[in-house]
Amino acid sequence: MEAARDALLVGDAAAALPVFAEAAAQAPSDPAPRYWLAAAMMQAGEPADDVLNDARTLHAMGLLKGAGVDVGRLRTDPAYAGQVAVQLYGQNLVACASVAWGMALSTGQIDAAGLLNLALSLQHQGRIEEAVLYLQVALENFPSAALHNFLVYAQLFRGEDFYVAEARAWAARWANLPPPAPNAVQPAAGRKLRIGYVAPRFAGSQLRQFIAPILEGHDPDAVEVTLYPAEAATEADWPAWIRVRPIGGLDDAAAADLIRADGIDVLNDCWGHTAGCRLGVFARKPAPVQVAWINFFHTTGLPQIDYVLHGEVPGAPDLSDQFAETLWRAGPVFSPFRASADRLAPVETPAKAAGVVTLASFNHPAKLSDGCLAAWATVLRNARNSRLLLKYRYYADPLLQETTRARFLAHGVAVEQLLFGGHSTGEEYVRTFQVVDLMLDSWPSPGSTTTLEALSNGVPVLAMAEDSVGGVYARGLLEAAGLPELVTDTPEAFVARALELIGDIDGLDRLRTRVRPGFDEGPLCDEAGFVRRLEASFRAMLAQASQVPAARAVAG
Repeated sequence: MEAARDALLVGDAAAALPVFAEAAAQAPSDPAPRYWLAAAMMQAGEPADDVLNDARTLHAMGLLKGAGVDVGRLRTDPAYAGQVAVQLYGQNLVACASVAWGMALSTGQIDAAGLLNLALSLQHQGRIEEAVLYLQVALENFPSAALHNFLVYAQLFRGEDFYVAEARAWAARWANLPPPAPNAVQPAAGRKLRIGYVAPRFAGSQLRQFIAPILEGHDPDAVEVTLYPAEAATEADWPAWIRVRPIGGLDDAAAADLIRADGIDVLNDCWGHTAGCRLGVFARKPAPVQVAWINFFHTTGLPQIDYVLHGEVPGAPDLSDQFAETLWRAGPVFSPFRASADRLAPVETPAKAAGVVTLASFNHPAKLSDGCLAAWATVLRNARNSRLLLKYRYYADPLLQETTRARFLAHGVAVEQLLFGGHSTGEEYVRTFQVVDLMLDSWPSPGSTTTLEALSNGVPVLAMAEDSVGGVYARGLLEAAGLPELVTDTPEAFVARALELIGDIDGLDRLRTRVRPGFDEGPLCDEAGFVRRLEASFRAMLAQASQVPAARAVAG
């Protein structure tokens, strides 16, 4: 089969197809020839999903049998199959878990949890169309606002048009409530502004590096801050003057009543359409001004939310039609970002010593769209001295690794050019940045935390920033770090720029010396400046709501 794989490297699918087909027929229990047959079929433009599914199922059965799982029982006992799937999912073996959950559902015992779990395990592999299908079936049979949130989020990976349509559909179905009694807007002049933040948790979540500079930077002489998490115990480490009011035990109406009684002036949704969100609270308009940002830079779809915060990106297209809210420009960046305390000293471009260029993506596998993968593959195919490190906890799954190899091989990329890394934390995680020469950003769903972590650790990030909400966001991050030359606007330009950077290691090293200083000295790290602009923005929003001139002028 090696010769057949070599044929795929030069685009000769016709020579490879019969070889892999024969190998699969001769070894019916071996998944390997089926992965490669799927790659050949994809290269030839033939549908390959059935063959790829067969490969994954065979692969999973072999692994599970070796781990002592009763694979025969998986097909007849849905409760047992579900238990196995939960264990696999907890070990980040999402592709293996999807096989087990599929078997649990194949008995005909369908429930909302099973459909959701299968959909999530597919989504985490990047099998978005399948995930969306199962979520649609689940929503049709077991309708709920919480389940619909998962569908909204999944659509984001298909493209922004899909996401916007689904977010608006969510709002029309679950947030179409009678208008509440108007909030009494008290002029903010001469008193502290009352600000509220809503999320399931703040300290122990992906919000931490974004929200910490804000909560710790707020001026207690100018504002009162209240957090509304699910539980108070998760928020013990914030400044003592910040009030914590847990709402996890309250339904949306009761939570809205609590917030209204607290007299909050500006209420911020920090979670978006992510599991555990409380958008139903915002649908009841408990505060005169409601804002969405931090965890999402897209629309919520809710007309009851007044604003979405964005950074000011000069020359960005007008994308206001993508929002149910009004865009509010909060200054040069969307939010500040606090670098990890585990950061190590910068190093020179690793390729200078290694002799091989290491490209990398630490983004979720769901972000590796077909178009993005095709562009990355073109770079790898034209730079055989390069390799690509894909690092995320789900890449620990052997099935996902083999599927990803097959997808790249279909574009002529040698399997030896792909490396995989799983989950890591602390110094082990940041040390990984020291082996990366160039990060590749994804599209249509770009990186956020991963991009900022790379920049803060001195690694350049190449982005494809099309005229979309995600594209403008990606461009804004790089321009804020003083790296506009790492922004491209078409897949072809992305490939050309990547090959240019790979072909000039000394130039790439000179660029690298600017990355960390650009991050550290730019607006992404200007925590105090951002918080002052934010507080001024909130006062201006409240002034607009009350039709009273703002105490301080701000660009809105």
